[in-house]
Amino acid sequence: MPASSYRARVRAELTEEIKATARRHLAADGANLALRAVARDLGMVPSALYRYFASRDELLTALITDAYNALGEAVETAEAAVPRDELRGRWLAVCHAVRDWALVNPAEYTLLYGSPVPGYAAPADTVPPAARVVNALGRVLADSAADGVLPGFTVRPPAALREELRTLSAQQGPELPDAAAEVLLTAGIAAWVQLFGLVNFEVFGRFDDIFQARGELFDVQMRLMADLAGVPG
Repeated sequence: MPASSYRARVRAELTEEIKATARRHLAADGANLALRAVARDLGMVPSALYRYFASRDELLTALITDAYNALGEAVETAEAAVPRDELRGRWLAVCHAVRDWALVNPAEYTLLYGSPVPGYAAPADTVPPAARVVNALGRVLADSAADGVLPGFTVRPPAALREELRTLSAQQGPELPDAAAEVLLTAGIAAWVQLFGLVNFEVFGRFDDIFQARGELFDVQMRLMADLAGVPG
């Protein structure tokens, strides 16, 4: 093996080890991540770790990107396992995959959807991984609209919001008349917020001592959101 290839492999392996150690710190200490503590656990001096990640923020960005991609992969795999014409089944597969992943990976979920890390601003290249869940929900809604099924509510967004919804529709929504796109996106946003709101309440203990049947509660709410969004069952 050429020396350059060997060095690249060693660097890649140590980079993954650094991230794995940082994830353990996230689980124990939250987002209060210190490179010095990570280096100590690895038996490295801090200056050596800076050769791999130039700052705490760069390491946080790597962890956030990995977590978004892991969540996105879980969601896309679950959704792809359902036949294309079973629209509600695909919708529920996406929603349950988000919850399942969050409950197995609470520290990483908290990094993504918990309180912002003081002093940290995520760079633009975290946006595509972050959008994978939204895009999965959007594909179900787009397929539903292509079958002629749209949400049945009659709430009309005010003018300022309609303009923003039209911009979103032009960027990534299905090719629909403005009024239909507005309704579809309004319903989709409501479902998206409800999905992550419910998961947040569960992960952060807001349902403790209130609901024991939390899986059942989640399923009912996601079916209700499917009704709202016009996803046929």
